[in-house]
Amino acid sequence: MIIAVASGKGGTGKTTVATNLALVLAQKIKVQFLDCDVEEPNAHLFLKPELKSAEPVSIPVPQVDRERCNYCGLCAEVCAFNALMVGKETVLIFEQLCHGCGGCAYFCPEKAIKETSRPIGLLERGAAREISFVHGKLNPGEALAPPLIKAVKQTIASFDLTIIDAPPGGSCPVVEALQGSDYCLLVTEPTPFGLNDLAIAVELLKKLHLPGGVVINRSLGGRGEESIVSYCRNERIPILLKMPWDRELASLYARGEPAAAHLPAWGELFAGLGRQILEDERRAR
Repeated sequence: MIIAVASGKGGTGKTTVATNLALVLAQKIKVQFLDCDVEEPNAHLFLKPELKSAEPVSIPVPQVDRERCNYCGLCAEVCAFNALMVGKETVLIFEQLCHGCGGCAYFCPEKAIKETSRPIGLLERGAAREISFVHGKLNPGEALAPPLIKAVKQTIASFDLTIIDAPPGGSCPVVEALQGSDYCLLVTEPTPFGLNDLAIAVELLKKLHLPGGVVINRSLGGRGEESIVSYCRNERIPILLKMPWDRELASLYARGEPAAAHLPAWGELFAGLGRQILEDERRAR
């Protein structure tokens, strides 16, 4: 089973939920953890894996043979990302815009374009005790997270459970991270911004036909939380857990320590969350 943990915005506690969930479930089943928040991966700060290997991840970008090129401009026409510009006697390639689709090389009538590799990030593997751990680290200044996320997901193996820590938001990197999952856990907070971005994330799940449930972090009651509860009721999305505001939890987070490893009550909460996810996913089949 593959569970993705996502959020409509950053700072909701997505990684807190994902890492603690992995720790409690790994006590009973084989768990693999993938940190696909490749622009700001931070699950390693809490799981503290021993990283055993690292490999660069690249995408193919065009390289033009000026002797064969007749400057017809077809390559620029077929590029949906405006990564090429053709003049009378020159071709400009904007590698940072290239998505590595290969269309320019495929359609070039003179076969003047070949592809070369451009590194965009790093994939690191290791283990956090009994948890298999993989994360991606996008190179500074890079805009293309999806190819690196795809590379991280290609490491999915035959574990009882794979947990994916997805990027926040609802853009292309999130879509890439969520595709192929069996269930998505959405983490939100009881604020107007939290509700707005939760609604965006829920719409994304509908587009992907992906079942999901909600965790409300920093639960304090009040009108903000009532709005989220009402929204989830109207959308028929289960609220699986309300995480109360806890100063000790915040203190552990600041030190990079998972609550489930230090506070038995929180361990029980996350164990209960895991059971609810499995039950909800079975009902959604």
